[in-house]
Amino acid sequence: MGPDEAGNVRAGDDIPGIFRESCAILAAIARADKTDISPLPHTQLFPLFLTLPLPLSLSLRRRSRRRSTSSSKLSLSLSLFISFGAALAAVAMASPSMSLVSPSRAPQQLLSPPSSLIYAFRAARGPVGVPARPPAPPRIVCCSVGGSSSASAAAVAVAVSNGRPEGERREIRLGLPSKGRMADDTLGLLKDCQLSVKQVNPRQYVAEIPQLSNLQVWFQRPKDIVRKLLSGDLDIGIVGFDTVSEYGQGNEDLIIVHEALDYGDCRLSLAIPKYGIFEKINSVKELAQMPQWTEEKPLRVATGFSYLGPKFMKENGLKHVSFSTGEGALEAAPAMGTADVILDLVSSGTTLKENNLKEIEGGTVLESQAVFVASRKSLVQREGVLGATHEILERLEAHLKAVGQFTVTANMRGRSAEEVAKQVLSQESLSGLQGPTVSPVFCKCNGEVVVDYYAIVICVPKKALYSSVQQLRAIGGSGVLVSPLTYIFDEETPRWQQLLAKLGL
Repeated sequence: MGPDEAGNVRAGDDIPGIFRESCAILAAIARADKTDISPLPHTQLFPLFLTLPLPLSLSLRRRSRRRSTSSSKLSLSLSLFISFGAALAAVAMASPSMSLVSPSRAPQQLLSPPSSLIYAFRAARGPVGVPARPPAPPRIVCCSVGGSSSASAAAVAVAVSNGRPEGERREIRLGLPSKGRMADDTLGLLKDCQLSVKQVNPRQYVAEIPQLSNLQVWFQRPKDIVRKLLSGDLDIGIVGFDTVSEYGQGNEDLIIVHEALDYGDCRLSLAIPKYGIFEKINSVKELAQMPQWTEEKPLRVATGFSYLGPKFMKENGLKHVSFSTGEGALEAAPAMGTADVILDLVSSGTTLKENNLKEIEGGTVLESQAVFVASRKSLVQREGVLGATHEILERLEAHLKAVGQFTVTANMRGRSAEEVAKQVLSQESLSGLQGPTVSPVFCKCNGEVVVDYYAIVICVPKKALYSSVQQLRAIGGSGVLVSPLTYIFDEETPRWQQLLAKLGL
């Protein structure tokens, strides 16, 4: 049955449609993400579900003002039946526990049936004749209006949009490279710093570091890490300095917290062929002075660095230059005739030599290695980011300072600690970080406790380990023990003070 000539809805009109929409509304509310709401048994939802007859009955009554009283009563009865059925269906489809509590509010602020409730349910519907897109997650807004005069600040709202609460995120996000040697070395460094990344599934792009609360690890492409630091989607990250320079483009919101993580070493360098017109060219200055480059026939450069490349060429007086963008196997471009020279990352230079290419004087754009970088805005504005950055920085500093260092302990005879210290300091390689630690070694002799030896502890670099042991023996040391160091913590890392100065804190 449909509307009559006057446009009024007759009893039983589109009842299945109204029932389906009621079920959808309540089921969508019941499926609200349990991570954003506190547990609430289904039995406590019935007062809320039973408020639905009011707006439904009012809607039917508005559309049937010209009907008889009996029809109005029938429409009200139908709306009550539909609402009760929708409530049962929603409860059946809902998760075992749910609540309608705003995450930022106290648990006691449950949504009880107010004087009136507004439910808004929006479903994505494409135009007729156009293939339907995958259905977007429902967007439910449930808000209280009206109430007592003192309820100006008592409105409680729960909003679920695209599967997560609307509003600013609270977790701290650390971006790490997702693939390649840089990714492996980064995870290895964090593990050495007792910050192991816990990834349940290797295919997942989100992980955590249990030692750092409220921190998420996001695995991204290096260039995306920089972009998302600038957009605010990430707060801190570890990436190559070349990537920061290329995609950060000097943006002041990027702050390099630690500039030397001691891996991922390479350089961005200009390489030219060893043959042909370039055979006698050995510097960028000579390259710029070659008469072959004109506006009609510019120097063709193959590179993946579309920002640093033109900037470098302009700074070095190369005016007539054209760039072709490429990634990987750029060394083949000159031989194929698609470019005259290349501008690419170089580690050892072996690949260049094997492809008859050479680096030239003044052709190095920058030296690069892994760096710890952060968003200035996040450090200043987002709660917890500065503290997490401090802890990560201290662990990195302490571990990197200890790499290649050994603790050497030996016993020496002497009349006093001062005498032993003077003997040790007479050898330059035995001075340690700040000097030797000398302490008495007590032993029992003829029933008495006496000091016969002194233990010395020094820190020596790996490359000087054997020579240091030999010098200790030469001045009377014995029982030499050697152990690697894991951390060397200073009173305060200098880079932390530098960071605070950059932030004006």
